Amino acid sequence: MKTLLTTAASAAVLALSAVAAQAQCDWKPERAVTYIVPWGAGGGTDANSRMVASMLERKWGVPFNVVNRTGGNGVTGHSAIANAEPDGYTIGAATVEINTMHWVGLTDLTYEDITPLALVDIVPASVLVRKDSPFESLQDLLDHARENPGELTASGTSQGGIWHLALAGMLNAEGLAPDAIRWIPSQGAAPALQELIAGGVDVATPALSEGKSLVESGEVRALAYMHDTRMEALPDVPTTKELLDSGWTLAAWITVSGPAGLPEEIACSYEAALSELFATEEWAEFKASRGADVVSMSREELAEMLRTSNVALGETIEAIGLAK
Repeated sequence: MKTLLTTAASAAVLALSAVAAQAQCDWKPERAVTYIVPWGAGGGTDANSRMVASMLERKWGVPFNVVNRTGGNGVTGHSAIANAEPDGYTIGAATVEINTMHWVGLTDLTYEDITPLALVDIVPASVLVRKDSPFESLQDLLDHARENPGELTASGTSQGGIWHLALAGMLNAEGLAPDAIRWIPSQGAAPALQELIAGGVDVATPALSEGKSLVESGEVRALAYMHDTRMEALPDVPTTKELLDSGWTLAAWITVSGPAGLPEEIACSYEAALSELFATEEWAEFKASRGADVVSMSREELAEMLRTSNVALGETIEAIGLAK
C-alpha cells in the first residue's frame, strides 16, 4: 500500500509539474517587439525574418518591427540582439556568422551570448556568375583561378562570413590558395548579387535560394550548389558533391534568437508559437517559393547544433588561414 501511495503521490507531483511547466509557456508580448536583422534588406535572412515577424504579429496581435542593423560585417546586428534586455521584446535573426565572427577577430561575441529559439532555415552556398560570363562550368572557373590566381573577384557577405568561407574552403579543398579568387566584402547577398549583375565582381556565393529568381530569369548562371543533393526548385544545377574530387559542401543557417538569459517562460512561449507557425501551409508555401525546405529543431537540438557548428567552422577558418 505504501508503494502504491508513493507511486500515486509521485504521479500527482509529476502531473502538477507538467501543469506548472505548461503554465510557464503562456507568455505573450503586450507591446511592440523589435525584430533585428543583422543583414541588409532584400537578402534571404531579411526575407525569412520579415515573414516570421509578420506571422508572429498576426498570432499575438502586437507589432513585430523588423529593423535591419547592418554594419561591422554582422557584428552590429548580432550585438544588438545579444545586448538587449532579456525580456522578450527584442529578438532577431542570429545567423551562422555568430559562429565565424569571433574566429576571425571581429568580436568576442559567440553563440553563448544568445538564446536560440527556433531554426528558420538551413541554406547551402552556391557558385553564381553573370549570364555573359565566360565560365560555363565550375571546373572552368577553378581552372582559370588556378592559372590566374587573384585575377577573379567574388562577393556574398562580409570578410570571413559564411559565404566567404564557402568559397575559400572550396578553393582550399581543391588544392588552390584560399585567395585564388579575391573576396570583396558586402553587407549581404542582395548587394553582392547586384554587384555581380553590374560586373563589379566575377562570382557570388550566396545561398542558391537567394539567387533563384535571377537564375530563373537568366540574369545569372548557377555553376554549382554546395550540397550533397540537388535543389528541387532548380534540379539542373549540379552539386559540388557531384563535381569535385574533394566533395566540398557548406551550408549557412538562420535562427530566431533572443539575448542570453532569456527567462524560460518567454523562451518556451516563443518556441511553441514558432513551432505552430512553421507547421502551417502558409509557411510551407513561403519556403517552397524560395526553393527551400521546412526545417524543424527543438531548442535543445538547436543549441547543440550551434555548439558543434562553432567547432567545425573554427576548424575550417583555421585551415584556410583566417583565424586571428
